[in-house]
Amino acid sequence: MLVVGGPASAELARKVAQLVGCRFVEVEARKFPDGESYVRLTREVKDEKTVIVQSTYPPQDTHLLQLLLLVDAATRSRASEVTAVVPYMAYARQDKVFRPNEPVSAEVVLKVLRELGTRRIVTVDVHSPEVFSRVAMEHVNLSAIGILARHFLDLGFKGVSAFAPDRKAARMAEEASKILGGSYGWFSKQRDRVTGEVSMMLERGEAEGREIVIFDDIISSGGTVMMAARTLKKAGARRVYAACTHALTSRESYMKILSSGVEDIVSTDTIPTFTSKVSVAGLLAETLRSLL
Repeated sequence: MLVVGGPASAELARKVAQLVGCRFVEVEARKFPDGESYVRLTREVKDEKTVIVQSTYPPQDTHLLQLLLLVDAATRSRASEVTAVVPYMAYARQDKVFRPNEPVSAEVVLKVLRELGTRRIVTVDVHSPEVFSRVAMEHVNLSAIGILARHFLDLGFKGVSAFAPDRKAARMAEEASKILGGSYGWFSKQRDRVTGEVSMMLERGEAEGREIVIFDDIISSGGTVMMAARTLKKAGARRVYAACTHALTSRESYMKILSSGVEDIVSTDTIPTFTSKVSVAGLLAETLRSLL
């Protein structure tokens, strides 16, 4: 097996290759003067099971195109099979038609990968795993909530409460609570029919005097986390932290989130950023060993 380090995830791919105990393939990548992307595999992949690790965080279009070009390079070079490891999958949030005449971008990405010859795709906490059932491609979606919870446990947070931003995400809080040994809960949102203002209230769980970690799949602008933190603080929470798999947070948004009462944000390296304190390399390596 070979592990190819896409330009967006070279460091993560190198860690995965080391943990699996297989060869790492670097990618030659550059931009042409007109801005078009160029990629090239730096070694032969013929007759090899080839794993391409490439996240598609901003700039999403560039990183997605690089992934597609790398898959084509591997299949064109007669790799025995190609697995695309896409820790953060862009365009996954458009998983259905919300308004007439829209595309379903999540399906488009998967169909293109399939047509290029991808055997399977591995993602981490993809926004809506259900979309994969509509596209005939082998798929594994991993959860990083466990390793995020263990990070807090290792820091001495045993017994803290885990919260999710809504009922749909409650499974994340429940999963984290089993590791942390505390309670779990979630919120519900309400919109004022007159002003249109959105408010958040505790639907399940208690905050009084507790240390709490809010778990979510993605934090970008931070609006949901800030609202949740303020709600918990008003309910008497002692300290509030935020943890997510994918952090698309700018420095400015990060500071705003902290000003809402959040002590710190912890994320994984699906998107390498200043909040990345937990690596998904072990999670990916274990999965690849079992698959290949």
